[in-house]
Amino acid sequence: MDIMVSAVSAVATPPDPSHVKTQSVTARRSKVMLNISTLASGRINNETPKNKLKRRTSRWIRFQLWFNTYRKFYTLVMAVNLTALSLTMGGIWEYPHRYTGAFVLGNLQTAIIMRNELFLRALYLFVNTCFAKWTPLWFRLGCTSALQHVGGIHSGCATSGFLWLIYKVTSIFINHKDTHYAVLVTGVTTNIAVAVSILSAFPWVRNNHHNVFERHHRFIGWLGLLSTWIFVILGDSYDSDTHTWNPNGVRVLEQQDFWFAFSMTVFILIPWFTVREVGVDVEIPSPKVAILRFERGMQQGLLARISRGSIMEYHAFGIISEGTHAKYHYLICGLQGDFTRRLVTEPPKTLWTRQLKFAGVSNTSTLYKRGIRVCTGTGLGAALSTCLQSSQWYLIWIGSEQDKTFGPTISGLIHRHIGPERVTLWDSKKEGGRPDVMKLVKEVYASWQAEVVFITSNFQGNQEIMEGCKEAGIPAFGTLWDF
Repeated sequence: MDIMVSAVSAVATPPDPSHVKTQSVTARRSKVMLNISTLASGRINNETPKNKLKRRTSRWIRFQLWFNTYRKFYTLVMAVNLTALSLTMGGIWEYPHRYTGAFVLGNLQTAIIMRNELFLRALYLFVNTCFAKWTPLWFRLGCTSALQHVGGIHSGCATSGFLWLIYKVTSIFINHKDTHYAVLVTGVTTNIAVAVSILSAFPWVRNNHHNVFERHHRFIGWLGLLSTWIFVILGDSYDSDTHTWNPNGVRVLEQQDFWFAFSMTVFILIPWFTVREVGVDVEIPSPKVAILRFERGMQQGLLARISRGSIMEYHAFGIISEGTHAKYHYLICGLQGDFTRRLVTEPPKTLWTRQLKFAGVSNTSTLYKRGIRVCTGTGLGAALSTCLQSSQWYLIWIGSEQDKTFGPTISGLIHRHIGPERVTLWDSKKEGGRPDVMKLVKEVYASWQAEVVFITSNFQGNQEIMEGCKEAGIPAFGTLWDF
């Protein structure tokens, strides 16, 4: 999924503060169970992190977090396709050899669907409607994990489709005497386009060279789609027995390839039909952050892709909204790259966005009876809506001078809608350091009787909290950086 969330600071393990006071379970709905005043009363040890050895979790726990549902999906998809490809190459299974195009495009179509906003919104809606709260916890956790990591199916099918395409084009070249040169050329062109599109989506490219990723993955991908159409039509129109072209379109329409290509095209175009230029108000409470305000309210757990142009440089941010009835929704944009810096130096009056919003992992919060939302810095943008729209979610926000950094708009939303009994706002500058995050999470998890923890932090903070939760047996889902 394209989740671009940043944090002001990493989450580290500090010296031991005093214990946090909590209330009894019977009084938890009406009294303060855990708030910043009790945390602030704790003494922060002056020992620096350098003088304190950080204990790593076991290799088994780190492996479990590494081999997550994303990689399990990817491994499963690749195993099935590689098995089928091996059987085909060995002459054991004849069907894929005769209809290789269907295996190519079937995989590529599935890859596209797994990144399509409309399909995913429908999938999230189905799961959230049918399985919320009443099903066993392990099942709901599995639903959240599967929805969060569908990118593994996307990557696995894209890679598999490319391998099947290599096999198809290689077979055509082996039997080149029975194939027109135009088919060979378009086959090679399609192969190159798909390869470039896949390579540009590698994590290192996505995270370090976003514009390079967008230009190649999108525009070369579109070129690959056009080349695929030509490849399909030419390949299905050429009669290898008579070495003649069959202009009868009925033959093309009868092939699986055509309908897979048609479906791919539809799912690629749908999100672009929802692109609109909309008005935006930019609030700059500090040099670190820009707050964007758009009209109309949103349900919780959605992400917005915004751009200064209609086609290029789209960036995703978590949406903050009081609900679908609200007049506005907001985006928190931390100043880290050229795009976000220009929001401050050249505040726009309008921005381009897709009206069809992308669903994030927070959208599955409705599955759970109670939960905790942990975030650091600008990660609040992906977390706040869940706590604003549900009284059953507890907010832990760790940052530096939040009121000053993020301004009255964001602070006002928190203070108006989230009571002190379900929020901890930790100001690391005021408190003289960062909290013992895992100690805090464990105490809130027990007192709040939570079922799950959602985390939005930077890479280091996310890793530390995920490892700590795994070790403590607390179900948790963290930020993804699209593998």
